[in-house]
Amino acid sequence: MKDRDHYLEEILTYLAEGYRKSRKDSGTSLIHRRTIVKPEKLYRKYRENDGDPGEIEALNEAAEMCRILGFADYQMKRFSNEIEGIWLDDTQIEAVESYLKAHCGYQSKADKMQEVRDMIRRYEGRSPAADLVCGELCEKISRNQVPARYEQTEEILRALVFIENNTVPLYLREASQIIYGSTKYFEEKTLDAVCKRLRTYLGRSCRQDEMPGEILKEYHIYPEQQRFCLKGDAVLKKGGYEIPLGAFSDGIEFSADELKDLQEIRVNAERFITVENKTAYYRCSGENSVYFYLGGYTNRTQRDFLKKVKGDNPNLKFLHFGDIDAGGFYIHDHLCRMTGVPFSLWHMSVEELKNPRYAGCLQKLMPGDRKRLKKLRGTELYRQTAEYMLQENVKLEQEIVSLYLTDG
Repeated sequence: MKDRDHYLEEILTYLAEGYRKSRKDSGTSLIHRRTIVKPEKLYRKYRENDGDPGEIEALNEAAEMCRILGFADYQMKRFSNEIEGIWLDDTQIEAVESYLKAHCGYQSKADKMQEVRDMIRRYEGRSPAADLVCGELCEKISRNQVPARYEQTEEILRALVFIENNTVPLYLREASQIIYGSTKYFEEKTLDAVCKRLRTYLGRSCRQDEMPGEILKEYHIYPEQQRFCLKGDAVLKKGGYEIPLGAFSDGIEFSADELKDLQEIRVNAERFITVENKTAYYRCSGENSVYFYLGGYTNRTQRDFLKKVKGDNPNLKFLHFGDIDAGGFYIHDHLCRMTGVPFSLWHMSVEELKNPRYAGCLQKLMPGDRKRLKKLRGTELYRQTAEYMLQENVKLEQEIVSLYLTDG
């Protein structure tokens, strides 16, 4: 249970943040409106019959303390002990921030603005794309606004300055280690934003068949060596030699750099199936299919490989096997668009979601899942499954499906 002091901090923080984000603070507001907070914003059950009396009393005491301190005032509902709303005395905004800073470790708007100014001084003039970002920050500061997510912006600036000044050939994860002290941080957190900034500076948008990160090659930064995993009844022809994949029960793995030397990829099976996850790829087997480990969204080298498979085997059936969730369907859509090949869905339907064998492995949807599935309903191919998933609040990872699969 929160006490009075906790609610006092929450009330003052809410009012201070609300004021600083308003047009009043930037001097552009034509209409004076109170900066106000409703008690139910701080305690959801404030007006409900089952609300905790102790919580309600603590919140009311905090509102009274705001009044005593001269920071805010409030109004009670008629014939009730409930507060209607608590509003800031705008003339006390700096005093409120000083109080919060002294007692709660709060960072005021002035402190944040100074942090941004210091950031600009650290990075301006050090690289062209970073200068563009610094210019945007300066524009915000000039309008008396704290740039949104400026802490993350500094992470982008760190990368831009390093990348634009780099002259040494590096793999992506080596660059990440140098920039952030972590091999995966760049790829997982800032890659897309950094590449977008570089493309904006160069005036080079991402072509339909191009991946955003390919721009890094111009700065001597390269992705980790791509390797292809392939198994089933197929033959690779290279340097005049024919390599039968069927001789290897678990398939083979080879460098994507070999693609340019492959003379032919001859598939003797009826179907060619891309598989999203590695464990599922290991499980998949059968005489009727060749399996290719995709690993997620299709990259450029995978696209080129799959296009060659299609070109060498024009009558081959292409299918895709992935997670039965929004991400799995987006990966499938991206695969089809990148390759120009209409991959059919394989074991990614309502039938799997209804299968009693998998019932214990169904997961509930997250808010982001629901948002993406609602978009997918607009595509005929995904509509039925997406609607079922939304209705039943379920999704399913492919590993449990592959565990029980035959080559059917």
